Formats: sequence, C-alpha cells, structure tokens
Amino acid sequence: MADLVHVVDEVPELAGGSGDAADGPVLVHALDGFLDAGGAGRILGAQLADLAPSRVVASFDLDQLYDYRGRRPALTFDEDHYTDYTAPRLVVRVVNDAGGTPFLVLTGPEPDYQWERFTRAVGDIVERFDVRLTLGLGGVPMAVPHTRPLLVTTHASQPDLVPEPNVWKGQIRVPASAQALLELRLGERGHAAMGFVAHVPHYLAQLDYPDASVALVEQVQRATGLRLELPDLATLAVARNAEIAEQVNASEEISSAVTALEEQYDAFARAAESSLLADDGPLPSAEELGAEFERFLAGIDPNDERD
Repeated sequence: MADLVHVVDEVPELAGGSGDAADGPVLVHALDGFLDAGGAGRILGAQLADLAPSRVVASFDLDQLYDYRGRRPALTFDEDHYTDYTAPRLVVRVVNDAGGTPFLVLTGPEPDYQWERFTRAVGDIVERFDVRLTLGLGGVPMAVPHTRPLLVTTHASQPDLVPEPNVWKGQIRVPASAQALLELRLGERGHAAMGFVAHVPHYLAQLDYPDASVALVEQVQRATGLRLELPDLATLAVARNAEIAEQVNASEEISSAVTALEEQYDAFARAAESSLLADDGPLPSAEELGAEFERFLAGIDPNDERD
C-alpha cells in the first residue's frame, strides 16, 4: 500500500509497534461524503483535527481516490490569474485530548474510487499504531424535529461494543459508504470498530447543523474515555440554533410544519411503532424538502460556518 498512503516512520507520541493494542490509541474517522447529513461528522472531525498539538502521520495519494470532475475543488480567479488553490487532502493526524492522551483522526473527502484498497490501507495503519478502537462519525436525514432530543444510532463490528439497543429495529438495505465498508472490513480483520450516526432533521440536512456534532462528541467520549473540550463547537451550535429559532418564529407555515413533526416524534416516543427514517438515497436537496421549508432554508446561509 506504499503507493497509496505514506506513513511516517517515527511517531513517538504513540506506542506503535508494541504489539499490545489494548493500550493503543483510538482512531476517529469522519469523512466528507455521503454519510454526513448536517455536516455532523465533518464539523466534528475538523474540530478534532485542530486540537493541539496536531501532526500528520499518514497521507493518502488522493489522485488515486478522488473524482475531481465530480467534486471540483475551488480556486480563485483574480482579475487575470488563478490563485488560492487548496488541494483536497485525506490524512491521519495525531492529536491530544484535554488530558494529554494522544489519539488519531482521519479526515478528508470520502474516496470515490478503490474502496477496498483504501480500507486495507487504513487496516494497515490500525495495525501499525496498535489502534485499540476505530470509531466512525456521520449523520443521516430523519423525519424528526430540531426541537426534540437528537438521537444517535450506534453500530459496531462486535455486539459488546454497542452499549444499549438502538431505537431503530429491524433489517434494511442501505447505500454503502467508504466508512461503513471500513468498519466491516476492520471487523473481518479482527479489529474493534464502531460508529455513531446522528439523526439530523431532514430539513436541515443540507445545512451545517453543529447540534448533531455535539451529540456525536458526547458519544465518542463515552465510548473512548477521551476528554474532548471543544468550546468552538458549542459556540457554532448556539449560533445556528438561534438562526433556526428566528426562522421558525417568523413563519406560521414553518412553525406548523415543525409542530407536525413534533407530534409524530412524540407519538413514536410513546409507542415506538413507526420508522423515523427518511427515504433511502442521496441526501435531499432543498427543493426536495417541500414548499413549507423553502423560505426556512432561504433564511439561513448554508456557507456561513464552512471554511
């Protein structure tokens, strides 16, 4: 896999090479792609990758994995020349939590190609650094209101990694993602792998919704024992929630639609009889969310929290 990923030789922050994964680091992966409604994983992944100190310990050759025509990176045209091109990166960083415990964070775009080679390469990194637990983050659109507690679905390669039963019961076929395949393949190699998926209100799926990231970080801390202090994340969530409340209060139509979702949610909570899953398939566009939310989405800038 040397031609696909470059891993640094010496990482003194980690106990890699000891052969004892029980005391090894955690690897958190949050890829920007299909499984990321509300930017739930992407936002949290960026916050974790910025924890100090931060150092890249593995870098993927994205030219082999990325569809540049399908997801064109942006650059700036300044009067008569191009400038400010930042190439997309898929990297693993070693960072420290608030207590000084080092752990690994894999962030960047979800690979478009060579998923199997990608999962094998990550598996090699897991073994190289004696990773004790690999944990994925994501979000899916659900027919739930933003005014009710945000639910999180847990999944894992081993049943004992799931702390409590999920609200969702039953078996369904879902579109695959590189992160989901990674968890499956790591489990087949005998590694502990799990993940958390936040249930993002479907009408907010195309916007940054930091509340979902807050819910994810709480789950990560419970599962790993890491101390993750992310004040900027809380600030983002407060600001976004204020915008949402303003838009809802300003429109009787939007308020009625949210009320209907609240009634559905409350009925589900009482009886646990109906599914809250939105339709399978790609994340819905603003148009697909329905006329009742068009003015809601128009009132919030979807780019105000992105880089």
